[in-house]
Amino acid sequence: MMVRRAGQYRIILFDRKIDTKEKMNVEGILKFREKLIGNLEKVILGKRLVLDQVIMGLLCHGHLLIEDVPGTGKTILALGLAKSIGINFSRIQFTPDMLPSDVTGVSIYNQSSRSFEFRPGPIFSNIILADEINRATPKTQSALLEAMEEKQITVDGITHSLPNPFMVIATQNPIEYEGTFNLPEAQLDRFLLKIGIGYPTDEIEKDILRYQKLDHPIHSLSKVIEIQELEFAQDEIKNVHVSSKVEQYIVDIINKTRKNEDLYLGASPRGSLALFRLGQCQAVFDGRDFVIPDDIKKVAAAALRHRIILQPSIRLQEINDEVIIDNIIQGVRVPGG
Repeated sequence: MMVRRAGQYRIILFDRKIDTKEKMNVEGILKFREKLIGNLEKVILGKRLVLDQVIMGLLCHGHLLIEDVPGTGKTILALGLAKSIGINFSRIQFTPDMLPSDVTGVSIYNQSSRSFEFRPGPIFSNIILADEINRATPKTQSALLEAMEEKQITVDGITHSLPNPFMVIATQNPIEYEGTFNLPEAQLDRFLLKIGIGYPTDEIEKDILRYQKLDHPIHSLSKVIEIQELEFAQDEIKNVHVSSKVEQYIVDIINKTRKNEDLYLGASPRGSLALFRLGQCQAVFDGRDFVIPDDIKKVAAAALRHRIILQPSIRLQEINDEVIIDNIIQGVRVPGG
C-alpha cells in the first residue's frame, strides 16, 4: 500500500509506517526474509543457505542458475517461491526440438480482423523455471537473452514488456552431457548466481519421507508475502552503504580473476556488479546497513563460479572453480576500516 503525503511517499509495511527518507529498515528486510524462508522450509528442508541465496537473487532483481542432479528439489523451490509471493509461475521444459517462439510466443493471423495477433509464450510470467536449459539448442537458449537482461522480448519487430517481478531460475544436470548444448559465456554472465542444492542429510531425508507420506506439502503452501513488501525490500537493499574501500576490494578481486594464470577467462564487469549487489544483501542478512569485506567473501563463489573459465591443465588436475576463487580472495589485501 502506498499513500502520497505532502509531496513524498509513505509505505505502510512490516506493521509500522516507514518514511522513505528514513534510515533503511534492516529489521523489516530481516522479517521479510524470515517469513519467506519459514514458508519455503515447509517444502525444502535443511537447506537454509540455499534459500538465502535464492532470496538474494530475488531481492537483487537477478536470475539464478541451479546445477544439480535430478530430484533435489529444483522445481519445488521455484514453484514454492512463486506461491509464497502469490505471483505467476511458468515451467519451460527445454528440449532439442524447441523453437524460440515456443518460449517467447508467436504472432498469428486473425482472419476476422485481418491482422496479426500476438500470443504470449510462457516467458510472460513472474517466476520462470527454465528446466534443463542446456538441452535446448543455442538458438532457443538465445531467446532468453533479451528477456533476462532487459525484461522484454521482441517478436516480429515489436517489443513486449515482461511482468514485474521477473526472475528466471534455470536448471541443468551436471552429470548428463549427451544431447546437451553448453550455455555460452554471454548467457552464463546474465545469471546473478550459480548454486547447487545438494543431497539432504539422513535425518532430513527421513523427514522428507514423513512429510510426503500422504501428500506433497507444496499443494498446501500458501501466500505469505505481499508484492508491495517485495518491492519495498528490493528498493531498500539498494540503500545499503558500500564504502569506497569495499568498492576497491571488489574491483581488486575481479582484476585478480583476469590476471590469474589458472584461468583462461576472468570475470566481466557484471561480476563486479554481482559482488556489489549480493554484498549489500549479505550485509542486511547479517543485520547491518553497510557492507564489510566478509560479506563479499561469503557471496564470491556463487557470484563468480560461472563467470570464470579454468585453464585445461587445471581442469585435468580436478581443481574446481571454488578452490581457485578462494585462492584469489586470499591473495587480495583486505581494506582497513
